[in-house]
Amino acid sequence: MWWRDGVVYQVYPRSFADASGDGVGDLAGLTARLDHIAGLGADAVWLTPFQRSPQADHGYDVSDYTDVDPLFGSLADFDTFVARAHGLGLRVIVDIVPNHCSDQHPLFRAALAGDPSARARFHFADTPNDWPSVFGGPAWTRVPDGSWYLHLYAPEQPDWNWRDPRTAPYFDDVLRFWLDRGADGLRIDVAHGLFKADGLPSLPAGTVPEPGRLRGNPLCCDQPETIEVYRRWRAITETYDPPRALIGEVNLDPHRAAAYVGPDRLHQSFAFEFLIAPWNAPAWRDTITRLLAHPPVTWVVENHDVVRTATRYGNPARARAALLTILGLPGAAYLYQGQEYSLPEADVPGDARQDPAWRRSGFSRDGCRVPLPWPDGFSPPGSAPPWLPVPDSWDEHLASPALPLTRAAIALRRDLALSPDDPVTVTVDHDDRLLAHRPALTLAVAMGATPVPLPPGRLLLASGPLTPGGALPPDTAAWIGAANP
Repeated sequence: MWWRDGVVYQVYPRSFADASGDGVGDLAGLTARLDHIAGLGADAVWLTPFQRSPQADHGYDVSDYTDVDPLFGSLADFDTFVARAHGLGLRVIVDIVPNHCSDQHPLFRAALAGDPSARARFHFADTPNDWPSVFGGPAWTRVPDGSWYLHLYAPEQPDWNWRDPRTAPYFDDVLRFWLDRGADGLRIDVAHGLFKADGLPSLPAGTVPEPGRLRGNPLCCDQPETIEVYRRWRAITETYDPPRALIGEVNLDPHRAAAYVGPDRLHQSFAFEFLIAPWNAPAWRDTITRLLAHPPVTWVVENHDVVRTATRYGNPARARAALLTILGLPGAAYLYQGQEYSLPEADVPGDARQDPAWRRSGFSRDGCRVPLPWPDGFSPPGSAPPWLPVPDSWDEHLASPALPLTRAAIALRRDLALSPDDPVTVTVDHDDRLLAHRPALTLAVAMGATPVPLPPGRLLLASGPLTPGGALPPDTAAWIGAANP
């Protein structure tokens, strides 16, 4: 199936392309630039939320799960986008947010008005427990009648009560709505969340959840009932021909995330280990080995929540090497918009930041969400300023060698007919030379301070030029095929 080894291009709609001229990206702008994504060789495009929302968390606070927010267009615009994507051979993955909704959702508005039936669909309490919010501060907000409601993220994002018997059928209908409308897959936000420990107990003595990570609180995620939701959803996807894919944001240790994947549950979950791995060959060897122990693997080094690799790893050369690495390993690879240009993290001024986490904790994801620097502009001439300020000379990155590298690597990946089931041996030698051997390909990455020799075989592709002596320079990756006969 395509999802096992496909290359998926992630779109953050408000920052991809603006057709309306209001400074915010939209579905029409995305549709007009789908040729770019198809030209990279991608197999699918994943859209972060575009459903109706007050945009307190830029779409991850949904007020209507079965409509398009007017900021991005209309359902007709979505239909046009799907038709164009399918016409270009691109599959479409839609983001679903089942852990929480918007405080403007009609059911939550009814709950605030005191409707006991509506309140049972969320988590209200007379006395809050001690759980913290992932975005900083407490996970509870008080309402005028003196009670409190749970929000593991922003106050504008109340958590659904998945122990209420009405929640599961409600989301069954949401899934079918988008699948019936042409979605080939669904990406599930906070897929390890949903159920909370029964009774909402306080944290065990001495437990201090790690800031910014839901899994630091074992009482609010990875509950055994959660996997049953995906058994139910898998049964729904299997009624479609061909079956649709379920991809979970399961931000847990690999052995726990693997429990969410199987023939009767999710098709795959994201492998997030590379998002925290330092630029270090032993660390990468260990990360790859851990992840390969739990196939199928989705490789990702960038997304809309983390500092871009050109900044996180220290320079654009390392970003290109990381890109070639994930494309050279067996499994699916997810690329984030702008990664094909090695875009760095943008330095967004404090007074221009819009991430709700910034206001609560001083942590911001805005730097990786700055609009893309298209040659003819992000917006039409005479439009409103972009929703986030674009750095001066941002368009200089369009000349990055990462763009032709991305196209070449995806094309070669397809030509080699690599299998997602390839056995892989990962080693480190020669002053931090990382090697990953698979039957048709050896991946070599120079991660130390000095050039390293290429392994035996035929050089297929490198993320940068070799040394005059034919060695692999620092911060460079290469694909080596079998030696010429």
